[in-house]
Amino acid sequence: MTAAHGAPSWRDAAFAAVPKQRETLMSFEHWIAFVLTSVVILAIPGPTILLVIGDALAHRGKSAFATVAGVAAGDLTAFTLSMAGLGAVLATSATLFTALKWAGAAYLIYLGVQALRSAARSGASQVPVSEGRPLQRFGKAWLVTALNPKSIVFFVAFAPQFIDASRSFLPQAGILIPTFVIMAAANAAIYALLARSLATRLTSARAQANVQRVGGLTLIGAGTLVAARA
Repeated sequence: MTAAHGAPSWRDAAFAAVPKQRETLMSFEHWIAFVLTSVVILAIPGPTILLVIGDALAHRGKSAFATVAGVAAGDLTAFTLSMAGLGAVLATSATLFTALKWAGAAYLIYLGVQALRSAARSGASQVPVSEGRPLQRFGKAWLVTALNPKSIVFFVAFAPQFIDASRSFLPQAGILIPTFVIMAAANAAIYALLARSLATRLTSARAQANVQRVGGLTLIGAGTLVAARA
């Protein structure tokens, strides 16, 4: 039976409600852009990855993955704290959130320039090793990752570029956080598995310089694209 006097039928009302429900979720375009950018950033070995490699070399077998778990927990902590702050900013002012996007783009470009400058003076890196039981190594990896102010600042600069202010914030945060943590854990686990063959290559002066150059250009490119889109 159709509705009388031109009133919409229950089918029309049901289908009209679908887009409104989907608008609260994160768009696929934003998510895939986040994934691709995260892959590049995570692939660049930093202090946390060097810690993972060192522990994998010193503690063979599954015990090395205590450090990997600590890295994942640390990223979860840092990213969650960062997203909580972003949510507060978005709730306060959309204009302030846009300004934060611009500041984040500038910060990404700054990090890229710093990486290129350090490439010229990169030296061989020492691979740190966490001693003690798995729980102790888990705790150290968590501390190194979660309580590093640079990690939180980076997440604050990085995450807003993939947040759509016109959509509900919490569902987007609920997608971005586990996506990044899973990818970070997988990345650290791969480095742990390949530690023997990668340790020398990644810690040499030449490798560090190349990594800094690639990472710097990537960050500058990401910051430029973000600024153009903001």
